[in-house]
Amino acid sequence: MLPDTVCRTVHQYTSELVSDEDMAKLQEIARDYSQVKNHVYVRFGGVGGLSKIYPGYTVQNEMIESGLREQMGMPSVYFYLAIFDALGEIRSQWTRTKAAVLKRTGENDSLTEEEKHYLRYLLKVNNAFDAVLNHRKVSLRPDLQKQYEKLAGCIDVKKANNYLRRQVRRIHVKPHTDGGGGFSLAERAYRYGNHGIYITVKEKRKRIFLPLTDSNQYTRQIYLKLYPEKRSVEIKVPVDVKVRTHKDYTKRVGMAAGMYTMFSTDEGHVYGEKLGEYQTELAGWVRSQAMKHGADHEEAGRKKYTDKKRRKTQQLHNYINMELNRLLRTERPEVIYIPKLPRPQKHGGDKAINNSVNMWQRGYIRRRLEQKCREQSVRIVEVFGKGISRECSWCGAYGYKKEGIFRCTSCGCQMQEKWNTARNAKKRGEEADLVLAPEQCLTGEGIL
Repeated sequence: MLPDTVCRTVHQYTSELVSDEDMAKLQEIARDYSQVKNHVYVRFGGVGGLSKIYPGYTVQNEMIESGLREQMGMPSVYFYLAIFDALGEIRSQWTRTKAAVLKRTGENDSLTEEEKHYLRYLLKVNNAFDAVLNHRKVSLRPDLQKQYEKLAGCIDVKKANNYLRRQVRRIHVKPHTDGGGGFSLAERAYRYGNHGIYITVKEKRKRIFLPLTDSNQYTRQIYLKLYPEKRSVEIKVPVDVKVRTHKDYTKRVGMAAGMYTMFSTDEGHVYGEKLGEYQTELAGWVRSQAMKHGADHEEAGRKKYTDKKRRKTQQLHNYINMELNRLLRTERPEVIYIPKLPRPQKHGGDKAINNSVNMWQRGYIRRRLEQKCREQSVRIVEVFGKGISRECSWCGAYGYKKEGIFRCTSCGCQMQEKWNTARNAKKRGEEADLVLAPEQCLTGEGIL
């Protein structure tokens, strides 16, 4: 069942230049915020902190007892938020570590199936994982303990545990932030009013006022992004948006993604035809600047470069969003079938092509398509992608691709490569035995 609301980020901007004095106060909070996060990363980001990061109150209590907040003179509203922001990143880092270890375990031919099963169990059960990494005896609730002992009785536990510890040491890194470019605010740290927002600073009973370009007011956790060189502030607000349903959105559409044309459909419609032009222009400009300036780029030149790159990237993003809106408005899909593709890789030889690949907005397109489909109640289904571009969508035989054209050696069919791929995506999506399992058919996750 689709949710009634989805979260999206709303942006607010200051309407006037922020004074140097006020910007300095905001930067001081951002630096303190970053310092607190790094303190949490150092103390609790490693193996020894595993037992304390869930649910996190132990970390909060220890940080309070450390006296760090008093030493910094930091308002508690920012101090506590920085702690839990850091905890969130530590948990995410452990999730990534476990996923990497799980992948290595599955690919290791020197491990028996019993050993792999045991290691997967440790990666799944947090208390067991923590105990093994910290050289403690595994002690779980009775039902889990019985299952653990059954698995452990079939293998060399010492060998398996050492393997797990060794992989974690190689993969896991403590998070770190160098930034002082922004910070989060809880609701009690700000107040809207007078066509702007009042922000709590380190001075007691003092707030600074930032005039905004709109009069919208929100009551939730927000994030302040600071731009000292431009003397401006951006506010990012997560808001719940009501999901729209459309009775006329009934089509089942197969789609194929490309680097130069954003999407092609199973009916031969194309969206984002100028994507390649925008990306090539951006990649060429970035490469020319790198060749021109190299590493010895003066600070003033670096700021100019960053601002221009941001403007060019924003133009590209505006185009992507416009074309995605046109796609949904025109196709009116109920379901979108799209191949599950491998991660992007460098071309190899041509530096210009490599640069274009690096500039490919694949991840951004994915996120925006996911978000827009969620908001419009459109379901995205990944289909099996292997060989999908070389299979003839008419007869099913394998053909070959040359200069963007697919040619079938069996039936003689010729068509645009992406059109053929999109037709195959729809076919595979509609054939129940080839569609991915229901838990893998996600609305807006893992596509492209």
